[in-house]
Amino acid sequence: MKKYIRLLPALILALTVGFVSHSLMKVEAEEEMTIPYTVYIGDIDVSGMTAKEAEEALDAYVRTIRNTSFTLTTGDKSIHVSAEDLGLGVEGADVIEEALHLGRSGNLISRYKDKKDLEKEPKRYDITFSADESRIQSLLGANMENLNQEAVNCGLERVNGAFNIIDGANGIEVNTTESVQAIQDYIRQEWDGTSAVISLVTDVTEPQGTKESLSKVKDVLGAFHTDFSSSAAGRAKNVQRGAELINGSLLYPGEQFSVYEAVAPMDAENGYELAGSYENGTTVQTYGGGICQVSTTLYNAVILSELQIDERYNHSMIVTYVKPSMDAAIAGTVKDLKFSNNTDAPIYIEGYTSGGQLYFTIYGEETRPSNRVVSYESETISQTNPGVSLQADGSHGIGYFATLSTPHTGYTARLWKVVTVDGKEESRTEFNSSQYRATNKVLAVGTATDNPEAAAQMAAAIATGNEGTVRSTVAALQGDPAAQAAQQAAADAAAAQAAAEAAAAQAAAEQAAAEQAAAEQGLGELQAPEDVGDE
Repeated sequence: MKKYIRLLPALILALTVGFVSHSLMKVEAEEEMTIPYTVYIGDIDVSGMTAKEAEEALDAYVRTIRNTSFTLTTGDKSIHVSAEDLGLGVEGADVIEEALHLGRSGNLISRYKDKKDLEKEPKRYDITFSADESRIQSLLGANMENLNQEAVNCGLERVNGAFNIIDGANGIEVNTTESVQAIQDYIRQEWDGTSAVISLVTDVTEPQGTKESLSKVKDVLGAFHTDFSSSAAGRAKNVQRGAELINGSLLYPGEQFSVYEAVAPMDAENGYELAGSYENGTTVQTYGGGICQVSTTLYNAVILSELQIDERYNHSMIVTYVKPSMDAAIAGTVKDLKFSNNTDAPIYIEGYTSGGQLYFTIYGEETRPSNRVVSYESETISQTNPGVSLQADGSHGIGYFATLSTPHTGYTARLWKVVTVDGKEESRTEFNSSQYRATNKVLAVGTATDNPEAAAQMAAAIATGNEGTVRSTVAALQGDPAAQAAQQAAADAAAAQAAAEAAAAQAAAEQAAAEQAAAEQGLGELQAPEDVGDE
């Protein structure tokens, strides 16, 4: 009994402390809880703050460091971004919750200890930063060109008739998935809030080509040349420039070649001059005029090599440096010559000019039988002869003639691929077909005169659309006796024809009147002569 009496004071004290503690916690629960004093999250003093206030304090801190710079590197390349670009944030919810319950959770002894510790020294929680995964992915995706280092393919050069192999170099490509994780790990685990350098995770990309594969390039697969010796200086320069830009091109198996991409842009800065080009049925002066002879010559070398033609267009009007259907036009991105290397070895394109001749040769590995020969034959299916368009020119006197546009004969043509084996034709297949527009000769004719009669005669002659009639009229007006006699004879013939047509019209009118009269008198229909009204 005495033993229980001695324990009674301690029991009463414990119950009292527990009751008081419970009462205080109940009061705090009724009011909004605040973080105890001398509590820090990082360097941020959150003493006495509610959860919302502490969250706002952390957000404010993040705003102060959002412009902090990060350098993301890959080998020799790098980009500079800000913390905001990476979607910087703070994982503060858990630490704020822990700070709120400091000295308020656990058993009586642990709560008492937490409070005593705060009296001795401040409590400091570490800040855990985070970065937004989707923003990092978008950032890396938008900067691939600035971060990746393309592999340099092994190359070829032809010097003094022999090939030299040029070594390539490995490339570097960003591994987006692993780089995103690397950035997030660094910011969460290592970053101290100051400018930093982060090395991205990269993969090595191997260059195309090996000495073994490039050593196979030694055979002529196809060659072709055309003549441009009669070209004006500007056009000749453009042909030479186009050959220079294509020369040395190397295509690995499966790769596609675009002539337009190789020779563009067609401007003075790229070495081109003004020369004639086809546009809307006429010849106009443009930079790069003559480049189509480059694509055409290459086209014929390519088809002799039996490479795959992916895109080819004929000219709108016929050209003179190859036969119909053997041409390949270039017109911006609308018309292009594209072909692919469908062989198992690289191919090398050699292009150059010499003595007014344009040459293209395709080198590769010859796998076709030596007794098999490929050739191409042009066939003209139809031909449309051009006419003449006469344009009155009141700024020049009678007797003035000027050709504004030369005529072009229209053609429909096709190209046959002919394969012979041991000199005997094995196959003949249609390779392509082409249509070329016929365009009239456009002739300006001077009509200026003070003589109304002469002006009328010129207008009538031009209206016939016949160049010979116009020239005869001009000659007659200029006093040529023979021309005057011819003009008078033509006028007499025209008058006679007009009289005959008038007589026929009169006869037809009389016949119609007779038919009407007969019908009215009930005499029945009369049959008209078969030749009346014939044209």
